[in-house]
Amino acid sequence: MFDNIAGNYDKLNHILSMDIDKSWRRKAVKEIVSGNPLTILDVACGTGDFAIAIARGSAPGTQIEGIDISEGMLKVGREKVADAGIENRIRLKYGDCECLDYPENSFDRVSAAFGVRNFEHLGKGLSEMGRVLKPGGKLVILELSVPGNPLLRFLYKLYFLHILPAIGGMVSGDKAAYKYLPASVLKFPRPDEVCRMILSAGFSSAQSRSLTFGICRMFIGTK
Repeated sequence: MFDNIAGNYDKLNHILSMDIDKSWRRKAVKEIVSGNPLTILDVACGTGDFAIAIARGSAPGTQIEGIDISEGMLKVGREKVADAGIENRIRLKYGDCECLDYPENSFDRVSAAFGVRNFEHLGKGLSEMGRVLKPGGKLVILELSVPGNPLLRFLYKLYFLHILPAIGGMVSGDKAAYKYLPASVLKFPRPDEVCRMILSAGFSSAQSRSLTFGICRMFIGTK
């Protein structure tokens, strides 16, 4: 499915979110970077938007690995990395996000933007992220969420379940994909449950931050 929509994925993300997704990534990047070079794993990296944003905001010498199971998305991402001239800082490769092909304690940071809701086994994926993080390392996840306010929730569902699939299907030519995407958000666990899952995956702390009235959530875990 993601291979089929890879060519229009970025454009539609920005259109359908009215470019608010860019501000969410900027806030997450601030949680990830530091004044020192880091090793970072970007899980479910897709077309590389988040990895590129992290690279641009991080200290010289930072190295970013991005993994995804969609070769179509990775192809778009590699082209974007090459166009940005930062091939020496980012490597995107095929990988199973629930079975990471890295030793324990490999990375200073693990990030994921709008991808973990597609995991078949979220708990297993979170455990793998914790396994490859160094002690004291940080996990930063961005994920779409459902607003708590009843009126906002009604409007959100109206847009998400009816308007978004129509626009996404028309532009991408894949109506099924843009019915799946909002459905996956509505089925994603509540923020407090996600935090419990992060703690159960071996992290010492977990918190959730609401962005744009709860339309997006930033989850932060420390190993």
